[in-house]
Amino acid sequence: MSRKKPADAELAHKLSRRGMLGVAAGATAAAVLGASATQAAALDKAPAPDLGHGHGGHGKGAPVLPPGRLGIQLYSLRDKVSTIGFAKVFDELERFGYDEIEFAGYTQGTAGAITLPQLKRLARDHGLKPIGSHVNYYDNNNPNAYSFAQNLEKVLDDAQTLGLEHIGTAAGPFRYGSTVDAWKRAAEDFNTYGAAARRRGMKFYQHNHAEEFSFATDNPNVRLYDVLLAETDPDLVYLEMDIYWAHAAKFRFSKTPEGRPAPLDPLRYVLKQPHRYPLFHVKDGIEDTTTRDGYRMVDVGDGDIDYRRFMSAVNKTHGGRRGHHWQVEHDQPVDSMAFARKSSAHLHSLRERR
Repeated sequence: MSRKKPADAELAHKLSRRGMLGVAAGATAAAVLGASATQAAALDKAPAPDLGHGHGGHGKGAPVLPPGRLGIQLYSLRDKVSTIGFAKVFDELERFGYDEIEFAGYTQGTAGAITLPQLKRLARDHGLKPIGSHVNYYDNNNPNAYSFAQNLEKVLDDAQTLGLEHIGTAAGPFRYGSTVDAWKRAAEDFNTYGAAARRRGMKFYQHNHAEEFSFATDNPNVRLYDVLLAETDPDLVYLEMDIYWAHAAKFRFSKTPEGRPAPLDPLRYVLKQPHRYPLFHVKDGIEDTTTRDGYRMVDVGDGDIDYRRFMSAVNKTHGGRRGHHWQVEHDQPVDSMAFARKSSAHLHSLRERR
């Protein structure tokens, strides 16, 4: 008797229609999604454009980094924000050549209270544009939680006060579990938040970690990230790809739990629907196959992820150089200010291959 789960016909149709098959090519894809996914599977097997190799790229070509699009996720500087405050942090970011900031909270600890209008003005005075913010998805144990599920209007009020174009969450869509139907329910939540954000002129987005690319517990041939993409409205729900965690997912989830090949290429997701990825997290890692994730996180420029190739490919999409924002991040930097300085210098130094 076959142990394969039956294909979800409705999900298969959505995946095929949106061209977002990322589970696997060949026999696995056919088994999961049926003949309707053949065209998407063929696209996923096509060779990537030759954009050059190597992590460097210093030279006389055009800058890889689009002007005005370098940001930083302030979570990387949380130690400094909590001690010396936003003003002094923004002083340094301006000096390092940053254009944008992404919030991970609006308080500054021992540095004293600050209001949202003051924070917005402070960023503006340092030439920094607040581009997005990470907020909790849900906290079912606290009806007063500052989260999308519990206090949507308050979250959006604050984002609007700060003048944000994007408002999102770094929480995975695991609120209801890891089954296909559980992620369909989470997608309904995200569509609701996206519609509410859109009414205020903002875009709702979700930031991934590695686990979003794992497989449904009730159908080991279906990648959960594909369910999210298929079940969310592309005009309401956007994605912020964390490139490091997507590469970790490639290491961890390139086979189904049953051992079938399930090729995963983070860049291909973006190239298929570039308009859904307005934001990216740029963090670097040194390959280390002895670790769970296959990488050890390091400062941007010190690792093995080829950002010249990745960013160059995105730049070549329709509206690419002006349609995407690049936020550097390190979860646990040894020296957060040194990380911010080095990351900016490295990304500004990258040049397109001639």
